[in-house]
Amino acid sequence: MDTGRLEELQGELAAQGVRYVFAQFTDIHGAAKGKLVPLAHLGDIVAPGAGFSGPSIWGTGLPRNGPRSEYYGRADLTTLQPMPWLPGYARVVLDGHVAGVPFEACPRQVLRTQVARLAARGWTLHAGLEPEFFLLQKGVNGYDAEAADTLEKPSYDTRSLLRRRSFLDKLTTSLNECGLGVYQIDHEDATGQFEVNYHYADALRAADNFMLFKMAAHHIAEEEGMLFSMMPKPFAERPGSGLHFHLSLSDSNGNAVAAIGEHFLGGLLHHAPALTALCAPTVNSYKRLMCGEALSGTSWAPAFIGHGDNNRTVVARTVHQRVEWRLPDSSANPYLALAGVIAAGLDGVDRQLDPGKPVNQDVYEMSAAERAALGLKLLPQNLGAAAEALREDTVLAEALGSAIVEEFVALKSAEWIEYSQHVSAWETTRYLQRF
Repeated sequence: MDTGRLEELQGELAAQGVRYVFAQFTDIHGAAKGKLVPLAHLGDIVAPGAGFSGPSIWGTGLPRNGPRSEYYGRADLTTLQPMPWLPGYARVVLDGHVAGVPFEACPRQVLRTQVARLAARGWTLHAGLEPEFFLLQKGVNGYDAEAADTLEKPSYDTRSLLRRRSFLDKLTTSLNECGLGVYQIDHEDATGQFEVNYHYADALRAADNFMLFKMAAHHIAEEEGMLFSMMPKPFAERPGSGLHFHLSLSDSNGNAVAAIGEHFLGGLLHHAPALTALCAPTVNSYKRLMCGEALSGTSWAPAFIGHGDNNRTVVARTVHQRVEWRLPDSSANPYLALAGVIAAGLDGVDRQLDPGKPVNQDVYEMSAAERAALGLKLLPQNLGAAAEALREDTVLAEALGSAIVEEFVALKSAEWIEYSQHVSAWETTRYLQRF
């Protein structure tokens, strides 16, 4: 990078009181990782980059010795900005490099590759991510919603929303200073559950913004004496947290690309079983996606593969010139989930896949026979089945790269096996004295 421009950036940040830069990358699980770098050494993390022990990072598959044991995160200076909730600190996003080249198992590099495939056609994918989350307090029985948040149907509850105004105001102010443009905040369907909506962006920036959102929310909640959680379904009797993607394609002139309404959507639906692993990547995710009557009495989570006009009971809701992809939950790695969406959509475009007729009925009200007659197939119902679907989807694996897919499938298969071998309190209560 031009030395003059680097010094200019350092001067601008210093004038704002910044002393340290948090050099941040995202691991395969979607967790923010990184290290603090004094502002004077900003140039070092542009080239050669911030150095990390490769095998110490989840999902790299890197060895403990040799030239490929070191993971270098190179700063993307377009993401450099102060973190308003942490005076004196800025954040910059890193792209993974190993042995001097972009690292094929870096989630951000994987998304960069898919974005480049779109750009080669003159297209941009815009994504609006809608994070749902729980704000919890520690009590004698563990973490739960604040004591007064007890309505049987708490959706849009103004009183609980306003009792959390200190956290929400600090979060909104910080995100707006970072340019995210928060435009709506509400109390969601579960006690202790909220949603913050901010402006959409191109796919790469949307993923970066989501990680920034999580970092801000975690820190501010901790300062407020609360736990911010994006666990998909922390309470069996309450609805879970989704991370709906609002997707639209535009050409170089900013005009909508008609493919999003047909073949791109066809690709999403065709690859939905494999995408489930990327969009619902934890054991707990399937307590949200599971077919059947929810213990909470209501469910907005999609269990069936189909699309419909403003239909929230299928995996893809079509609205105006966009698709709401309702599969992801709040534990998803945004880079991998969006990369999977692009890869699947482009396969649909290339093969002109037909998304089928829209389903404009409440899928949960249908009988199994009615759903079968419409060809509505079930999404994978556990992490093991989803990981296997991703393993078997050779088109998606080739597009995303075998390195990241093999690492992801291995980790998630192991997670499923570990969970399957765990003996829970439910089992001992039910079976210990039965036989």
